Amino acid sequence: MNAHRLASGLAAFWMCCIALSACASDCAPRVREGWVRLTPGGMPMHAGFGRIENSCASAVTIVAASSPAYASVELHETRIDGGVSRMRAVPTLRIAPGDAAVLKPGGLHLMLMQPKAAPKPGSKVAIEFELASGGKLLGEFEVRKPAL
Repeated sequence: MNAHRLASGLAAFWMCCIALSACASDCAPRVREGWVRLTPGGMPMHAGFGRIENSCASAVTIVAASSPAYASVELHETRIDGGVSRMRAVPTLRIAPGDAAVLKPGGLHLMLMQPKAAPKPGSKVAIEFELASGGKLLGEFEVRKPAL
């Protein structure tokens, strides 16, 4: 009788472990507060900002980004180097478990190049992030007027 209970208890324990590991593998980062800043004068590039939050138990790495609304999307970072503001492409973005990447003016941001149609303030732009794991992350970004 005790052996039967022990076997049942172990079976229940392993089923819980399997269920928890399945939930963990389904975990995905989320894009929050995404927005696109239009540029004055209709320039053919815009900047994207927001937060990419990783509430998962393991790190995620973004290796590329794309949007059906733009010819290309790149992750860039602005840094002050010798008193001069310089922008450089960021090939990958690793987000630690429980952490977030903040995309903001003057720092890490998206460069959205050659819009396929003129985006209107208030409209939404879909941006898809490709993860190193092979997964995808879809974010929605609200288009905003340029700062004057």
